Amino acid sequence: MSNYVFVATSLDGFIADEDGGIDWLIKVPNPDKTDYGYAELIKKTDALVMGRSTFEKVLTFGEWFYTKPVFVLSNSLVAIPENLTGKVKIVKGDISDVLKDLNRQGYKNLYIDGGKLIQSFLKEDLIDELIINRIPILLGKGIPLFGEIDQKLKLKHTKTEVFNDSLVMSHYSRDRKT
Repeated sequence: MSNYVFVATSLDGFIADEDGGIDWLIKVPNPDKTDYGYAELIKKTDALVMGRSTFEKVLTFGEWFYTKPVFVLSNSLVAIPENLTGKVKIVKGDISDVLKDLNRQGYKNLYIDGGKLIQSFLKEDLIDELIINRIPILLGKGIPLFGEIDQKLKLKHTKTEVFNDSLVMSHYSRDRKT
């Protein structure tokens, strides 16, 4: 059972600009049309858990491209668009309880998506692997990937890849050895 993060950040650690915009991500050159490891991640996951803000951002893309079930963790969202019935489900409550419930349903390997949700999972020490794609841009300010946590979380670097002489993807696994 593992919880994965697969996320892009600016060099200065932001996942979006101060207005929540991610236009700078779309402008990353990709002449090889690579998916930067996304398909590999999706193969080993059973479902996605995303935060409400990320879900609402994804809805603006127009096309729903997720092939796995998506669970939106939100205590305020009450409905999903009709065209996503059977693809998306709203889950509510404490992260640990939601996670236990999803695991009981057979969803053991989860892709965790969304800045605040990732921060909450890290705060509870519920992330097993971080895959961080650093984009060579400095935003100066914006929405940070990491927030405050109450404990130190030791990670082990497992590999780094460079794509198109610009994007740097680093893999880290949670080191729980004492």
